Amino acid sequence: MTPHEDRPRVLVVDDEKLIRDILADFLGMEGYIVRTAEDGAAAIAELNRAHYDLVISDMKMPRMGGIELLDQLGRVAPHVVTVIMTGFGTVETAIDAMKRGAYDYILKPFKVEEVIRVVQHGLEKQRLAAENMRLKEALSLHKVSEAIAASLSLEEVLATVADSAFAELGADWISTWLEDGQGTFCERQHIVRAGLDAPADLSISIVGEVEQGAAAGLSVPTLIDQLKAVPAPSGFGHLDPGAFVRHFAHEATLLEQGIRSLRFFSLTPALPPLSLMAVPLRMKQRLLGWIAVATFTRNRRFDGGQYKLLQLIGSRAAASIENARLYEDLQATFQQTIEGLAKAIDKMDRYTAGHSDRVSMYAGVLARRLGLSSDMVTIVQHAALMHDIGKIGCVLNLNKPGKLSQEDYETFKKHPGFGRDILEPIKFLNPLVPGVHFHHEMWNGKGYPLGLQGNDIPLIARIISIADTYDAMTSDRAYRRALPHDVAVAEIERCAGSQLDPEVAQLFVEVIEEFREERASRGEFIPE
Repeated sequence: MTPHEDRPRVLVVDDEKLIRDILADFLGMEGYIVRTAEDGAAAIAELNRAHYDLVISDMKMPRMGGIELLDQLGRVAPHVVTVIMTGFGTVETAIDAMKRGAYDYILKPFKVEEVIRVVQHGLEKQRLAAENMRLKEALSLHKVSEAIAASLSLEEVLATVADSAFAELGADWISTWLEDGQGTFCERQHIVRAGLDAPADLSISIVGEVEQGAAAGLSVPTLIDQLKAVPAPSGFGHLDPGAFVRHFAHEATLLEQGIRSLRFFSLTPALPPLSLMAVPLRMKQRLLGWIAVATFTRNRRFDGGQYKLLQLIGSRAAASIENARLYEDLQATFQQTIEGLAKAIDKMDRYTAGHSDRVSMYAGVLARRLGLSSDMVTIVQHAALMHDIGKIGCVLNLNKPGKLSQEDYETFKKHPGFGRDILEPIKFLNPLVPGVHFHHEMWNGKGYPLGLQGNDIPLIARIISIADTYDAMTSDRAYRRALPHDVAVAEIERCAGSQLDPEVAQLFVEVIEEFREERASRGEFIPE
């Protein structure tokens, strides 16, 4: 930017040419870039054409006077500093102008030195306000960035973006659109600010038609401050085939660069949006989607600073959304790996088919009742699925009738250690190791492989031990038929305090009864 462009710009508005020329000359000598306008209407046209830092306006002018101009400035140039000029007999009107947002007033006839002093003070006020805004934006961005980056959950990232739009931008509505992996953009989030006095069906839809091969170059709009009402076209191409505009729409055409048309439509004509802005969610050249926000509240319009903040929010959100999706893919791979290993275990013994799934189900119910966090419940369930993975290393026939021989039993007792050895080299499976390795330990210290006792046994292993014991008794085995539910529960109560954690065992007895009742009420199978 050149030094000439750095100089403050002042617009002098007065219907008297002499006054315009005098002020233009003296302010120009002070180093300001000065332009003039003969009335409020001409001033509005000039403000729409170029940026100004300060406006000096007479009160009484033809076509549009100072008060009306002041009201228009709130829409056209909300951050411009306004100084009103008036005669001695209209001081009250000047005070009224200050109540409407004017910075100061100058009495006619004026002294040039006084005008220069007021201009200097007004521009200094603007500079301090802009600096304060930059600091607030930096703080807001830091807070928002920290919050967005803190989660690997896509839903939490979207919720944080929405909270930021309401708290930092003053938005009344937010919509987030994401690409669904098949080239279609779908609305993933649509929230109206709590407390907004709006119809229940308040909605804005985004529809458009993309040229062939243009999706990679998709760009999203800048700030839209004025929206116009038009009939919604029928048969219009949609980015989201499920959304169809049904009413008259408040339209702003937003996209260029390979987009024949993409429009925002308010589906609630009774409450048109006053101001709207949208930003892309990009990773390098790939468009993930976009965020759109709107205001419906009277006299609340977005400005350039808020648009810049939304751009920064969008930039941070895009990275977090990409990370969240990668994490979701990793979780899906993790789940598929565990389920595949569990099926491999069950294939070894036709009598225990489904055993791992049921132990995981019972262990999850018990873990939730114990008040464990959702993440910990998931670990318990996954460890329960894997608890017998070590049987892969046991070279013996698990399907032969009758109980295992002592030699076979000693081989079988190695499976918790084999399970640990299988899982430990796989870093993302490490949290499951304690449940797999110690699920045959006993409360009284007579279990295996290490003979741990009481609370020295990890809680995850104590939970799985009870779930495993119950399912083993209520399932058919090569050497016996399944035991009735009541017999299995009585055995768990008998073993509480010796083989099983007494408190967790007692809780399981309560939980399993409730669980069975719930399944029965849904018509699902339960062991007799």
